[in-house]
This record gives sequence, C-alpha cells and structure tokens, in this order.
Amino acid sequence: MFEQELLAERARVTPDKLALIDVESGARLTYAELNAGAERAAAMLRSRDVGAGDRFGILSYNSIEYLELFFAAGKIGAIVVPLSTRATLHELTAIVEDSGMTWLYHGPEFAETAAALCRTGTLACPPSNYERTGKSACPPWNDIYCLLYTSGTTGKPKGVMIPRRQLYWNGYNTAINWDLRADDISPIYTPLYHAGGLAAFTIPIFTAGGTMVLHKSFDVSQVWQTIVRERCTVVLGVPTIWKMLMDAPEFATVKLDHVRWFISGGAPLPVYIAEAYTARGVPMKQGYGMTEAGVNCFTMTVEESVTKRGSIGKPLLFTEVRIVDANGNDVKNGEVGEMWIRGPHVAKGYWNNEAATREAFRDDGFLRTGDLARRDDDGFFFIAGRAKDMFISGGVNVYPAEIEAELVSHPRVADAAVVAVPDERWGEAGVAFVVAEATEEELSTYLSLRIAKFKLPRQFVFVDALPRTPYGKVEKAKLRERLP
Repeated sequence: MFEQELLAERARVTPDKLALIDVESGARLTYAELNAGAERAAAMLRSRDVGAGDRFGILSYNSIEYLELFFAAGKIGAIVVPLSTRATLHELTAIVEDSGMTWLYHGPEFAETAAALCRTGTLACPPSNYERTGKSACPPWNDIYCLLYTSGTTGKPKGVMIPRRQLYWNGYNTAINWDLRADDISPIYTPLYHAGGLAAFTIPIFTAGGTMVLHKSFDVSQVWQTIVRERCTVVLGVPTIWKMLMDAPEFATVKLDHVRWFISGGAPLPVYIAEAYTARGVPMKQGYGMTEAGVNCFTMTVEESVTKRGSIGKPLLFTEVRIVDANGNDVKNGEVGEMWIRGPHVAKGYWNNEAATREAFRDDGFLRTGDLARRDDDGFFFIAGRAKDMFISGGVNVYPAEIEAELVSHPRVADAAVVAVPDERWGEAGVAFVVAEATEEELSTYLSLRIAKFKLPRQFVFVDALPRTPYGKVEKAKLRERLP
C-alpha cells in the first residue's frame, strides 16, 4: 500500500522551491505554500462532509483554488470530478447525476450554472474560502482519485476511473523518460478539467520539482509573453494551439533560446508545423496519450524528433504496445492496425458502465485504444487515425488523418477534417470540411498530385471553423450533423 501524497512529499523535500506562478493574480507559490493551501482545502472538504470515496465537482477556469482542491482530494481519499467549462447545463447535469457527486466548487463566472445544478437537491454549492486546517491519511494506491469524463466525440461521455496509481506512475515515468528537471519551467494554458492539463505536464513537472505557470485560459499573445518573461524551458500544446501560436506576429521574432523543446499531443501534428518550429531553432517533439492510458505513453529524443518526423516515438518504460488486426492478432511492422496498450498507467475502467469497460479494457490488462497505428522496423510508432474514422472505399482502407494532413499543408488552408458518407458506387467516400481561402478546384488539383485517386474527397464543405473539444480534437459527430 502506497499512502504518501505527491504534493505533500514534494513540499517535504523541496519546500522553498517555486512551484506555481499564477498569471491571473501574479501570485508565486512555493511547494510549501501550495501544499498548505491544499491542506486547508482538504479540511474544508471534510467540514462539508466530503470524505473517502465521496465525489465532488469543480466547475471553474484554471486557478490556484482548482489545484488546491485537486490535491486535497488525494489527501482525504475523496474523488474529484473536474467539469468542462464549455459543457451545457444539460451535459453537466448528466455528469452530476452519473457521478453521484454531493458537493460542487464553482468559479465566479459559473454561479448561475452552479445554482441550477444545485437545485437538483443532492448537490451542495459552498463558498470558495478555506477556513480550517488538518491532515488525513491518504487512500490506497489503487483507489480512484478522480473521474475524468471523456469529450464524447464518439458518443455519450464516459467517466474514466483514474486511480492514484495511474496519476503517480504517469508522473514518474514522464519525468524520467522526457528528461524533465527541477529547473524546468512550463506554462499551462489548457483546461485543468482535461487529462492533458492535469496529467500531461502538471503532475510530471511537480514530480520533478519544477515550476508551472498557470494561465486562466488560452490567449495567444499572453502565452508568448509568459514563455519569454518566465523563460519557460518545456512547452506542451496541441496542433490547433501550435498553429495559432505559429500564426501570431510574435512567432517570427520572439526569443526562444531558453526553450529546450516543444511537444505536441492530442492529435497528429502536421509535419509543416513541426518544421516551422524547428526552423525557429527549437525542437518539436510529438507525443501520444489518452485519458484512459496515462496520459503520456511514448517518448523520443530531440534528435529522433527530426529523424523520425511524424512519429510519436517509442513506448515509455514498462509500457507494452501491440498493433493488432480485427481478430486481435499482431500485424507485421509497417502494417496498420489498432493499438493496444498495457502498463501501470492504464485506468480502472468506466464509472457505472460495465459494458463500455468490458469493450475497452481486456482481462489481460491491455486497453483497446481505438487508434490506428503502425510500427516501423526501429520500434517507432506512427498514428494513422481513429479506428472509427477509417472507412472503406472500393474495398480499400482510407484513413482521414492522411487526407487531413495533406489538406492543411496547402498554404491557403487553415484547418481541415474528413468524414465518411455512404456512396452508391464505392460503398463509402470522404467529405472534407475545410477552413480555407482556396477554391474546391484548387484543393482537388492539389490533392490529386499528393494522394491516390480513391482517397480524394467526394465533396468539399467550406466552414468558418471546425468544432473542437477544449483539447483540440475535432468533434466529427457535429460535422456529420451538417451533412444532408
């Protein structure tokens, strides 16, 4: 049984080290100060009758209080349920009811929504101040720490059961394999209610004893200012964010000599974006993870980010990865199949959803990711797309991610997504949704020189923006709703 709590342990070892810089308030907290705030939050939760196994929610933009409450959960054994600030009242109500939460913290911007949720009669919405102190024993290693509800890009959101074992293993393994250090400084501008915000860098950086710079939300100019002002050394983002930062006027002139590397996750990174950052003198790595597995599962060196451009790297230590066909048999190197992952960083399953748990989490410990990938002869992995996105045209597999990558490489295309539709002749065909200044004829001609004819979209739909989750994934179900 492993009963220590991460933030308390880091505060014990390096109490005076700077842990957190809050951009909104200007506060600069040491590990001892941040841990003291989390202890006050834990005492406040106990005073509200929130204890071991009880679920409580957080509906707020990124803030110091958010992190205090998150770590407070680990101190008393409660289960924290981060809620999306972009979700509708209907969506939030479903999560409140599914999780069975009894207490909700909300930021000032969400007072009306919180009041509506609290009118269900089972939920308490207290003020945000912490007035009491005290300590509690931590729960066992494999007990649930938080419920992270998936974005629902393929259906109804599911509550992923994240045990403390998963969070801490991810922290240690990421810190070691990504070479994170105590002198690393990293901005966080993605939402803390997402696995990427919490587990991709916050917990690994705290494990290493580094410093996080907390943004309330994402603002392009503010992020560039933070990277320069605080001399950030490692920066995590998703392709959409890297594109926005690249298109900003600061990109051409901002000083980046203090940055060790950038890293992208959440979706396949177009090669031209990686090359643009490399041209600015900073390596751009690519990673892979998902809420159910980590979230960090692969690693690569700075040199490999160039020699293996487009790869997500090799599996982290003690992470097993298989690429299998429809029958669960391993495919040969170079062939595309579904990626399965096994290791201490895999979640326990889905809350109140045994059917979905059985479908994704195998008895032998492997997680069916639903992502298509291939492995080369050197052991490096490349993502081909989502299994549910793949379609068959004329008997041949077509992977939308390949078409999307070619589309966004066009100089007049800002964004693109491809979905499948029924086709009388070929069975299925692609429809491309694009944010572009180019014409359909230009794009058709451009693609015809770069991909096989059977992969060409049957139709182009021009839109002002693609619907995306807060972490950058295109919500293709919403795109399909726009089709006749």
